[in-house]
Amino acid sequence: MMQIDVDRAVCVGAGQCALTAPDVFDQDDDGLVVLLDPNAAEDPESEGGTAVRDAEALCPSRAIRVTG
Repeated sequence: MMQIDVDRAVCVGAGQCALTAPDVFDQDDDGLVVLLDPNAAEDPESEGGTAVRDAEALCPSRAIRVTG
């Protein structure tokens, strides 16, 4: 199972996470990352798991951490 953590304190609001994995991430009114469903990508090899890993890689501030 994947563990997804977001650090809103370092988020710069680029929005790559919400574009890449919209079932898992969104942005609030200030543009900061919001974790919608931490269990959306339980299988790291699934399409959702790939999207979450892509979102982590695309985040310019490294506000997303994925383990597992």
